[in-house]
Amino acid sequence: MKIATWNVNSIRTRAEQVTNWLQANPVDVLCLQETKVVDRDFPRSPFEDLGYHLYISGQKSYNGVALFSQTPMSDVAIGFSSLLGDAVAEFDLQKRAIAATLEDVRIVNLYVPNGSAVGSDKYEYKLQWLQVLHDYLKATGDRTDKICICGDFNIAPDDRDVYRDTKDTDIMASPAEREALQTQILDLGFIDIFRKFHEDGGHYSWWDYRRGGFANNRGWRIDHHYLTPALRDRARHCAIDIAPRRLERPSDHTPVVLEL
Repeated sequence: MKIATWNVNSIRTRAEQVTNWLQANPVDVLCLQETKVVDRDFPRSPFEDLGYHLYISGQKSYNGVALFSQTPMSDVAIGFSSLLGDAVAEFDLQKRAIAATLEDVRIVNLYVPNGSAVGSDKYEYKLQWLQVLHDYLKATGDRTDKICICGDFNIAPDDRDVYRDTKDTDIMASPAEREALQTQILDLGFIDIFRKFHEDGGHYSWWDYRRGGFANNRGWRIDHHYLTPALRDRARHCAIDIAPRRLERPSDHTPVVLEL
């Protein structure tokens, strides 16, 4: 089973790039973030024509997540409220989470808030969102021990994942964000499976559009796959495909592909 995650930064802008990539890389499941379109306007036909089943949760201009699968998925659930109830409904107003099951694997596709700036209201929201994610993952773990979480986490786990030395004031690399990644996800037993295959630094999945970020390889690794221990030994490969970032008008992110 091949599972890819890709923040496409507008599916309507990059529908052709995604269809071309899928034709060259026919993964079993593609998890998209930042689709930026309401469900009724999602460009379904190019992907359905390739044989994919689509499961989407979108909003206008911002956020949005989707799952494309070659085989129908089961138990599709949108947002955190599906498991945690109305108490967390405010965290589902932004469309950032969708989950479904393929074979025996529960796939959770996430678009973690960016946080804007350390200490800002959006930063505090990000930390609260990650706490709700922790509760959601615990509830998911009560149902199955085979879970793959993937998506744009907007957090670089450590300095190997950033092209330069980071400061405590850097969004996506601040101590509180990294601590939240540890306590809210890794301490539940999840494994950053990319590190099983690549222990060295210099591997990036996002490059800023500004200041020649990609041309100068000023990147960050913020798009991840996390697996429960029950899936660790089933992982055969995990790699970043930088080819789409070389295209004209690309997303600022590029796909990360996991093979189980």
